[in-house]
Amino acid sequence: MTLDVGREEMTERELAELVELLRSLIRIKSVNPPGDEILAARYLEQVLADEGIPSTVVEPFPGRGSIVARVRGDGTGGDPLLLLSHLDVVPAEPEGWTHDPFGGDLADGYVWGRGAVDMKSMVAMEVQVMRRLARAARADGRNPASDPIPNLSRDVIFCSTADEEAGGWQGAGWLVDNHPDWLHAAGALNEAGGMAMAYGGVRFYPIQVAEKGFVVYKLHVKGRWGHGSVPTPDNAAVLAARIVARLAEPGPVRLTQAIGVSLARALPHLGARALAAIAVLAPAAGAGNSAADADTARAAVDPARVEAALRELCDPVLARTVSAMIHDTISVGIVHAGVKYNVIPGVAEIEIDCRTLPGTDEPAMLDELHRRIGDELWARIEVECEQTGPAVQAPLDSPLYRLLEKVVVDHDAGGVPLPFLAPFATDAKHLARIGVPTYGFSPLKTGSGDGLLELMHGDDERVSVEALHFGLPVLWDAVRAFCS
Repeated sequence: MTLDVGREEMTERELAELVELLRSLIRIKSVNPPGDEILAARYLEQVLADEGIPSTVVEPFPGRGSIVARVRGDGTGGDPLLLLSHLDVVPAEPEGWTHDPFGGDLADGYVWGRGAVDMKSMVAMEVQVMRRLARAARADGRNPASDPIPNLSRDVIFCSTADEEAGGWQGAGWLVDNHPDWLHAAGALNEAGGMAMAYGGVRFYPIQVAEKGFVVYKLHVKGRWGHGSVPTPDNAAVLAARIVARLAEPGPVRLTQAIGVSLARALPHLGARALAAIAVLAPAAGAGNSAADADTARAAVDPARVEAALRELCDPVLARTVSAMIHDTISVGIVHAGVKYNVIPGVAEIEIDCRTLPGTDEPAMLDELHRRIGDELWARIEVECEQTGPAVQAPLDSPLYRLLEKVVVDHDAGGVPLPFLAPFATDAKHLARIGVPTYGFSPLKTGSGDGLLELMHGDDERVSVEALHFGLPVLWDAVRAFCS
């Protein structure tokens, strides 16, 4: 067996192993919090060992396990390719589910369970790629633990981490801080991209090249205590309500490089109904990323018209997602005020989650808060910045990104790959600290009723067997082509 085997020779055994591996991973309850990812890491350690691949499992915090493994090329192709994923999942209450969220059921052509999409399906595909590489070595009489894989010019690293769903500091962040050499690579493939999204009869494959940053603020609102029988304008709860209402207004529209390129590439495939949205966004298309350009965009584009156009053209979930890709967003998470029903509160707290586009740093986000809240109310608050993380941008003109686009089209001639900016954070933020460009590429060819955006972190999370059977050969060909 050699590495020039393409999709057409992916065996039924390998595809069946992929499905069973995913089902086994779903049954391992690695819910964050508390995590317990060490259970999944130890399981994968044995799976890889059965193929002759040694791995390293670390547990820097109790229960928070991550795993790293490597197979070797002959070294002529340059730095390694990193296959990145995470082992933790968000909680799932069984009351809203058709199947046990941790049962790994196979029913109606789907694998059901928490993590089926986010992101144990990608973990399983990555492990299956590692298995295939090891089997190629053994078929050629080589030891995959020490010998170069036949026809592999770069090393391939597999790393699946703890804690991504809570910022990754006890997983990828810890690895970057303590063992950056384990993750040094020419590029990484991660979650949040490569999943088909149908619109207007066209299958688009967004490939993540960027993700928004985040800033978490706590606003301390200062009012005046008083008796509930005598209302006062200094009621901190009322002041907080006014602030919350202003924060809910959409901010200025700005098209980043990734979204601008994506829009330009999607245009030839969109129908006449999309022209209205394009016309609304046109002034922002040349806005660039500087603060001055953002001011120009604010003056030229009416956010309300943009929101209306998105609602007309897209289903509600997609409309909200696209909106988040073209705004610096502010979400109010916690509002707290008062100690008793008949006591006018003198203080209130508002905790907010700000997600920043590339080009918006924390001082710029603070200025935007001030602008939305206004001088009068701004004077009544103290702002505490609790945590922050920068936006991440990988190159669109890199050999790895161009290869990912080509592989998608090779497997779906009617598919249209597009660069994508994720409105959420991933472990790409940690890899950016050591200069590893990361692309979201967990390929799945989904059907019109699959609704991956709704299923991620939602009830009845599931992935079709058909989607998995499409994704594994695509991922395999991407790894093979980049590393051969």
